[in-house]
Amino acid sequence: MTQNPHVAAVVVTYNRLEKLKKGIAAIRASSVRPQTILLVDNDSTDGTGDYLRSIAGDEDVHVLSLPKNVGGAGGFAAGLRRAYELGADFFWIMDDDCYPEPDALERLLDEHRAVEEHVHDRVPFACSVVKFVDGQLCEMNEAVTTWDWPRYLVQGLNSVKVRECTFVSVLLPRWTVEEHGLPLAEYFIWYDDKEFTKRLSGRTRPGIQVLDSYVVHDMGDNKGVNYGQITAQNVWKFKYGARNQSSYRWHYEGKLSWITYVKTVVGKMRRGGVPRSLQLQMVRQLLAGIRFNPQPQFPQRPAKAPSAG
Repeated sequence: MTQNPHVAAVVVTYNRLEKLKKGIAAIRASSVRPQTILLVDNDSTDGTGDYLRSIAGDEDVHVLSLPKNVGGAGGFAAGLRRAYELGADFFWIMDDDCYPEPDALERLLDEHRAVEEHVHDRVPFACSVVKFVDGQLCEMNEAVTTWDWPRYLVQGLNSVKVRECTFVSVLLPRWTVEEHGLPLAEYFIWYDDKEFTKRLSGRTRPGIQVLDSYVVHDMGDNKGVNYGQITAQNVWKFKYGARNQSSYRWHYEGKLSWITYVKTVVGKMRRGGVPRSLQLQMVRQLLAGIRFNPQPQFPQRPAKAPSAG
């Protein structure tokens, strides 16, 4: 690791201009400020494109305008690819409605370095504690800990071991993308973050959640996923979730895990009184996950400069 690493904040946005402006301001107020703020626009239609063009000349801004909306998964895959091509040492990824507290990035960097020195090994990611706008824990963004989650904490560090987290303030060292590829753009939305962080922790060692690195997630309601609350208006999102998690469980965790997940989804829909037509749509997506199995794409390594002489 370099002494003063090049950190690229990768922010994916779609039609949330005012929240995006607030997020950029929060990033710029960081005690350790990222050298690059890479803003990935998913073909917004609310004036975001005009705003990004107006700040594209700023020294710390790099704009990536996508020709169509490829979802959060596609946006993060494209953003990480570009950040890799720019030569960043770390990628700090987040949604456009994420507002980091001033020392959030500094604590991620410091604790990541401290844990690596402590274990004499590489750590694949470090994530923040995510709060809702009222200061409570954000239900949607709870990191999943390992069985021995307090190990680093009781050894004098200020982090716990986690095996998966969401893309709301996660710090990734460059080697993770180089060796393990990008998030699965084909997921579009839902579970791309969990699949990616599980991929990293499963093939190396667990990541960490830094207990004094805080961000605020300005999402609409502070609710977790509930398959009993599927409606005609939100079923499109739940269908992606069902297909993607079904795919992961079938192909990487085995049939028993898949059956358990299917039973959970179906049971919650029935108990929640979800209309039968919507239940059938969800079941089709659960079954589609058996055939759906996208593979990671890898960024192209930057060409080496020719040697002199």
